[in-house]
Amino acid sequence: MTTPDTSGAAAVAPAATSDRFGPFGGRYVPETLIPALDALEAEYDAALRDPSFQRDLDDMLRHYVGRPSILSEAPRLSAMVGAPVWLKREDLNHTGAHKINNTVGQVLLARRMGKRRIIAETGAGQHGVATATVCARFGLQCVVFMGEEDIRRQALNVWRMRLMGATVMPVTSGTRTLKDATSEAIRDWVTNVEDSHYIIGSVVGPAPYPRMVREFQAAIGREARAQMLERTGRLPKTVVACVGGGSNAMGIFAGFVDDAEVELVGVEAAGEGLESGRHSASLTLGTPGVLHGSLSYLLQDAKGQVINAHSISAGLDYPGVGPEHAHLKQSKRAEYVSITDDEALRGFALLSRAEGIIPALETSHAIAWVEKSRGRWAKDEPVLICLSGRGDKDVAQVSEMGALPDVGPLPEYPA
Repeated sequence: MTTPDTSGAAAVAPAATSDRFGPFGGRYVPETLIPALDALEAEYDAALRDPSFQRDLDDMLRHYVGRPSILSEAPRLSAMVGAPVWLKREDLNHTGAHKINNTVGQVLLARRMGKRRIIAETGAGQHGVATATVCARFGLQCVVFMGEEDIRRQALNVWRMRLMGATVMPVTSGTRTLKDATSEAIRDWVTNVEDSHYIIGSVVGPAPYPRMVREFQAAIGREARAQMLERTGRLPKTVVACVGGGSNAMGIFAGFVDDAEVELVGVEAAGEGLESGRHSASLTLGTPGVLHGSLSYLLQDAKGQVINAHSISAGLDYPGVGPEHAHLKQSKRAEYVSITDDEALRGFALLSRAEGIIPALETSHAIAWVEKSRGRWAKDEPVLICLSGRGDKDVAQVSEMGALPDVGPLPEYPA
């Protein structure tokens, strides 16, 4: 195995059909998985050309998931920020997050390949719930790997998965979070590759997963672009999304990446502070390396050993990121910033109080960055936030922490 040169910035626009995004991506997996990846890639490319697959996918997204998701104004948050803030409401999808867009697409692929056993990994539990949901819909066996620490933090989602018939496999190695769950899922797939399909929940992993998951999530961006033009008559000045592995961000970025005048901002988890060493800011402080089958930015020491990640949000607690984000960073098409745990809690409280919407802790990072950046935009420059998931799953965890930050006085609702 060789590590490609990552020193030069490649073309700005990533190629949708490439297995690499600039120098990033690729396949760094055991040889036993190559035939399965080849078969998956061939089936995926054939499905894209098959009108019946697109009809089935569109029907599921419309009549089961609830797409298109709506676009909501956030009037009181807008008054605080000084610019119109709009929310793409993936929290209103069936199961409460963007994750189900991808699981619907991948389960339809698995059925085409005759695979009836589904493997998944999950951190915050939303991908696990989405996978268990679609498996229940089609009567497929479902095994979800989840770190013990995340099982503790996301007990409600564990119960939901088991209710729908999934087997939740606790992972006790390492930090007992998403990285370790992903490693265990890959080990299971190596052993059971003949009859099992592995649904990776983000734009990470070996090719073709990053581009495939991005395309299954791209409905977010396509809808949002059309809705912004319809509601405001213009494109947003800035599109903002939280980034762990990066699937909701790639989904909404996909609708605007060719619009050079639209800023793309990904918000990583700074955890207890970038200087503390306890964070998940792989694009801000990471370096290129290989993790879970692809080359991207990750948190690693000088010897290439992966450093443990930390975030208050189980969904962002991952030391790597999708390779397309690495390319967008290196080509300077997107900007990546970070928000601490405490700032994310303020975002969690702020959107709940100001708009009556309880956001997931992941999304709260994006909310917090927009509020913290007030004054950055003119009063006629719209800001679009991907509201990737709802916060029901996080309420118990946050309530155990005690009092939330005081968000201070809020503006009156506009007359």
